[in-house]
Amino acid sequence: MRKLRAFAVRFLGIFGSPRTGAEFAEELESHVDLDTENGVRAGLTRGEARRQALIRLGGAEQARQAHRERGTLPWVESVLRDFRYAARSLTKRRGVTAIAVLSIGLGIGANATIFSMVSRFLLRPLPVGDPATLLTLHTTHMGDRCCNNFPYPIYADVRDQARSFSGVAAYDELLPASIAGGGEPERVWGQAVTANFFSVIELPMVLGRGFNLDEENAPVVVLGAGLWRRHFNADPGIVGKTVMLSGHSYTVTGVASGAFHGIDQFLVAEFWTPLSAETQLAANPSDLSDRGRHWLDVAARLAPGVTRDQAATELGTLAGRFALAYPKTDKGGGFAFEQAGSLPANSRQTVGLFIAALGVVALLVLSIAGANVANLLFAQSVDRQKEMSVRLALGGSRIHLMRQVLAESLLIGVSGAVLGVFLSLGATRGLGSFRLPAPVPLDLSLAIDWRVLAFSFALSLVSGVLLGLAPAWAASRPRLANALKGEDAMARPGRRITLRNVLVVAQIAMSVVLLCVTGLFLRSLQSASTIELGFRGDHLLLMSVDPRIHGYSAERTVAWLGQLRERVAGLPGVRSAAITDSAPLNGGNRSDGLRVAGSPDVAESYVGTDLFMAGPGYFETLGIPRYAGDDFGAETADGPKVGIVNRAFVEQVLKGREPIGVQMIGGGSAYRIIGVVGNVKSRTLGEDTRPVLYRSLRQTVAGDPAQMGYTLVVQTKGEPAALSRAVREQIHALDPSMAVYNEETMEEHIRSAYFLPRLAATLFGTFGAIGLVLAAVGLYGVMSYAVSRRTREIGIRIALGARPGTVERLVLRQGMLLTLIAAALGWPAAWVLSKFAASFLYGIEPHDALTFGLTPPFLAVVALIACWIPARRAASVDPMAALRAE
Repeated sequence: MRKLRAFAVRFLGIFGSPRTGAEFAEELESHVDLDTENGVRAGLTRGEARRQALIRLGGAEQARQAHRERGTLPWVESVLRDFRYAARSLTKRRGVTAIAVLSIGLGIGANATIFSMVSRFLLRPLPVGDPATLLTLHTTHMGDRCCNNFPYPIYADVRDQARSFSGVAAYDELLPASIAGGGEPERVWGQAVTANFFSVIELPMVLGRGFNLDEENAPVVVLGAGLWRRHFNADPGIVGKTVMLSGHSYTVTGVASGAFHGIDQFLVAEFWTPLSAETQLAANPSDLSDRGRHWLDVAARLAPGVTRDQAATELGTLAGRFALAYPKTDKGGGFAFEQAGSLPANSRQTVGLFIAALGVVALLVLSIAGANVANLLFAQSVDRQKEMSVRLALGGSRIHLMRQVLAESLLIGVSGAVLGVFLSLGATRGLGSFRLPAPVPLDLSLAIDWRVLAFSFALSLVSGVLLGLAPAWAASRPRLANALKGEDAMARPGRRITLRNVLVVAQIAMSVVLLCVTGLFLRSLQSASTIELGFRGDHLLLMSVDPRIHGYSAERTVAWLGQLRERVAGLPGVRSAAITDSAPLNGGNRSDGLRVAGSPDVAESYVGTDLFMAGPGYFETLGIPRYAGDDFGAETADGPKVGIVNRAFVEQVLKGREPIGVQMIGGGSAYRIIGVVGNVKSRTLGEDTRPVLYRSLRQTVAGDPAQMGYTLVVQTKGEPAALSRAVREQIHALDPSMAVYNEETMEEHIRSAYFLPRLAATLFGTFGAIGLVLAAVGLYGVMSYAVSRRTREIGIRIALGARPGTVERLVLRQGMLLTLIAAALGWPAAWVLSKFAASFLYGIEPHDALTFGLTPPFLAVVALIACWIPARRAASVDPMAALRAE
């Protein structure tokens, strides 16, 4: 502790006030005067006595210096002097410094942007108490690794019997509701949870509390901070008040932390109610005794001192016990768990691979920028060779010279990090504008947090050291005789391959890889834009409503939706209107296995089929061609169920047989096919065409209501957004409390469906353009430097009769040779690496001939331009001025 205090005192002494030194000087002078008086009394003259006093002291200045060193840290002062000197040196060379900082800033900005994704989706813990001990549990079947939800009875058994957990809570991750008051009704999504949910996850509250254990069936609610601020104006007295959710009264017990919107990484929950609210809000009776209905997500907290391996062993024991007790539902069952808040298992690999690919590309950009800066530092080392040689000749140490050059590169790195973070702020905001085509709210936002700042700072230090080492080494070891005569102190006779040329070759080779990958994703976006969707993409307006959560019965829902369709279809400017449960390209919809009636009831007979609800006029409104049979409209709600299939269904399920009149069985229902329509992209752009069965909305609402509500599709004569207000008025004329949500035009909806190809093309395109510019600047810099070092040689050549064209070709040949070598190295690397992009490409192969065929010539043209400018300058050299130049 004493040593630590002494170190602190000495460190603060570096920044001490001049008063301390003045006081010591005064004390020192007083000591010299006393010693002088003693000498005078001994018989010496005053001048001799003072001289003798100073001799005994060892010199006043030496004493003052020793005092300063005892009160400070000399090595820290030395380092600070190096950085001050480096800052002055960089300030004198503003142009070169600006280019270097911009280059490093672009590289670090690219990496900071990608690392913000890593921080957001892979590193950020949940904003709950002790997130490391909070797990999410899943059920498995027959040895599957993952992942199914829990039935309530199995959750209750694990909660009551597992001793590895201090608490086990369950929740239904999606619960829709309509919230009224203070304006137009709003559709919000929440979660139904067990009463112990907030105590298990240990969630901090902004106001109030979570649920008590006796409130399992009480009409209470915890609001999310965003909903509290947006809809209730951050009312500090909200706790204890009553709010209306879907027409039902709920008492607010608390407001959750602003950073928490559920355990899932992507879904946004804005309120939490007990599980009993399922029946009221979702019109979804919760059968808590059904051991075969998997519908609950489960979170569990490890008990103190219990390891994950111990918890896994106990869960395995429980699974065996349940299989014996309930063989009909639990035989072959098991459990799996993961860190709460981690990426969902079904998207973990895809997201991880995409971020990894972006990370590699961002590092390539940084490497290209680093090579650029290293070349600049080498050039500066050559320009300062005489200064370094003189300092060495006067006794300066090589270590000190290296330290000063490293201080410059470190300042460039740190300055680049500051610029990179600012660039990344804009980039993350831009990425926030990308939206997935999902019917539920998702949080894909990115932000610059402390992890990104720490990563950027660490990257700047590593970059600064690595980029400065070689130039510092070269600068501290010049050939003294050459330098003092004004010659190139770093020149080595007979050497044709220089480190600067190697760096340029590396830059261009990495740019080849970047450009090939960029070309693949740009071609992928182009290919995706030509994918045949199978339905109309213009003049369509989409709006969603959900009468079910407002207490409507199935019969009343069908009648209300029919009235809405008729009223909207009669509006001026509307051509047609239709109702469906989900627009195409929503990322996922209800699906089931179907088989032909009469075929064996075995797993092999069932074919996975997407199921959509459709009302009269649906195919006409969306522009889906009808090839055979009838449209919906003649069926009755309680009559035999009918369906319309697409051509892929005929080919894949019916194997080409005549479809009209065929009976299909699946999901506990039988459907008679009455029509055939064209194929559509039902889920995503990149999917293979899937079989689709369109069910009559009139016949399906009662037995299989849409969990996400119903979508009104309006075909307009003009701009669809212009009819938005009129359509809303018709909805509220029928029911003023009905919430309208997911309002968008079909063009906006399709643009969202291009999320992945647009995101990939934007990011890779930006990185590729940055890499190309940096490589071109690097090549230009090397060629310009080569021309400047060969000015006398070029002047002599021209004086001896060389033509300007010959000089131009001399310079161009050198630059294009470097480009050719780089292309020969980079093209095979790009060919090998491109296969990792295969899963993200649309309609093209990873070894796309057009991309790999055009990239080298395109790069050659850019390189030719970068070399031509210095070549022109070389050809215009005045021989007399060149011969006079040193």
